[in-house]
Amino acid sequence: MSFTVATVNVNGLRAAARKGMGDWLAATPADVVTLQEVRAPEELLGGLLGEDWTVVGEASQLKGRAGVAIAARASLAGIDLAGVRRGLPGLDADAHTGRWLEADLADPLGDGTAMTAISCYMHSGNTEKPQTMTDKYEFLDVMMERLETLRGKGRHVLLTGDINIAHTEWDIKNWKGNRKSAGFLPEERAYLDRLTGELGWVDVHRTLYGDGPGPYTWWSQRGKAFDNDSGWRIDYQLATPELAARAAWAQVDRAPSYDTRWSDHAPLVISYS
Repeated sequence: MSFTVATVNVNGLRAAARKGMGDWLAATPADVVTLQEVRAPEELLGGLLGEDWTVVGEASQLKGRAGVAIAARASLAGIDLAGVRRGLPGLDADAHTGRWLEADLADPLGDGTAMTAISCYMHSGNTEKPQTMTDKYEFLDVMMERLETLRGKGRHVLLTGDINIAHTEWDIKNWKGNRKSAGFLPEERAYLDRLTGELGWVDVHRTLYGDGPGPYTWWSQRGKAFDNDSGWRIDYQLATPELAARAAWAQVDRAPSYDTRWSDHAPLVISYS
């Protein structure tokens, strides 16, 4: 039995739908798709994804900003709507709205163990705007506590989404030029060091791919970043060890050309068995 999860920052779901996301959605083997930067109210999500999907979301209180969603195929056992939690517990919603969504799945792997899937859209941060970095570090602090709480319930836990941190030099093409940039600061990277080190969570994509540059999941819209594959790997699936041990394969669905992209991110797809 296999269970496949895709995660992607859509850079505006309505715009992505207009640009061809539907074709990718029809072709993907994913059973669950987690979405970030949706920028649409929850009541519109089902219509944008189609009747084959059960969708839940957490919209941002700031119109046109952030927003996360989780979609499960209707043929799947589906999302336990009683087990959907919007927002990261312990944070002020005004500063962190539309960035965290948890959904419980009854037994997606057929091993008798429930799963909590999370769609996360981390603050990007800006070193020239200190409050944005304060917000990011606050979110990260509370996120670490929340992940350990969920893990303590004895279920599979899968954190997916746009974490907006390139963990190592392998995860960013121009790492030398970005050592003082938000997204590659030592203070940010230290959170992923702790998560995948001391706390034992697994970066599933990196584990399957092995050592080496990339594969990147985001490219700037400026210049020739996409054409030159000058990207960042900032989209993740971070799993509890028992779930990560079931990972079979991973791929980044990079568009064949710049003009065929429907987002500045590419979907990260991982299958568990």
